[in-house]
Amino acid sequence: MITDKLKELEATKAKMASLEKLIASQLQDELSALPAQYGFDTVQAFIKAVKAAAGGRRKNGKAKMSVKTGAGGRRARATITDATRAELKKLADAGKTGPEIAEALGISLPSVQNIKKALGLVKTRK
Repeated sequence: MITDKLKELEATKAKMASLEKLIASQLQDELSALPAQYGFDTVQAFIKAVKAAAGGRRKNGKAKMSVKTGAGGRRARATITDATRAELKKLADAGKTGPEIAEALGISLPSVQNIKKALGLVKTRK
C-alpha cells in the first residue's frame, strides 16, 4: 500500500540524515587528527607546511603568475614596442593562440587582441 511506501521512505530519509551526521563527525575527527599524524604540534604549522608544499598552486593545478604592480596595487602597464609587435606577429603566424601569445610576451590578452587588430591579423565581423 502507499502508506507503507511513505513510511519506508520516511525511515530511509531518517537513516540518510543519521548517516550524513555520522560521516560529518568522522570527517571532522579525521581532519583534526591530520597535523599530529604528520608530526606537527599545531594546526597553523600544518597549514603552513601544506601551503608551502602546494607551491602557491590554484585549484586547477596551474601556478599563480606573479604580477608586477604599480602605484595603488594595480598591475603595471606593459610597454608595447615594435619588437613586441614583431614577436606577436611571428607567434600568431606560427598558430599560437591569444592566451599563449599573451603569456609568452608578458602582456594582457586584450593587448594581444588590440595589436592583432592593428596589424590586420583579425577578421572583421560582418
